[in-house]
Amino acid sequence: MSLLLFFCFFLGSALTMVYYFTSYNTTSGFEEKMTAFECGFEPLSQMRSPFSTRFFILVVLFLIFDVEVALLFPVLSMVVSLSSPAVGWAFFLFLMILLFGLFHEWSEGALDWVSSF
Repeated sequence: MSLLLFFCFFLGSALTMVYYFTSYNTTSGFEEKMTAFECGFEPLSQMRSPFSTRFFILVVLFLIFDVEVALLFPVLSMVVSLSSPAVGWAFFLFLMILLFGLFHEWSEGALDWVSSF
């Protein structure tokens, strides 16, 4: 038990030292505030410009497919452990719905960022 406490104290101290040595900043940080945001807007111009609809659709699609892919891992473990035909068919149906949605969005052009309407 004392070895575990010693290890936790040592690890905490080491991580604190690493943080203090790497967090020393010589710049004022103003340079980073003047760069463009992640969505592409300049920070001091175009304050009230409309938001890009294509960017919004792409972000929503990413979130939907990201959550669905995250759901694949527990489903795969269920398929391996249970190995019943009902679980296999449910997994197959889930994958078909996922692929149908992906191909539908692809054919609609929502994933094609470069093309214009």
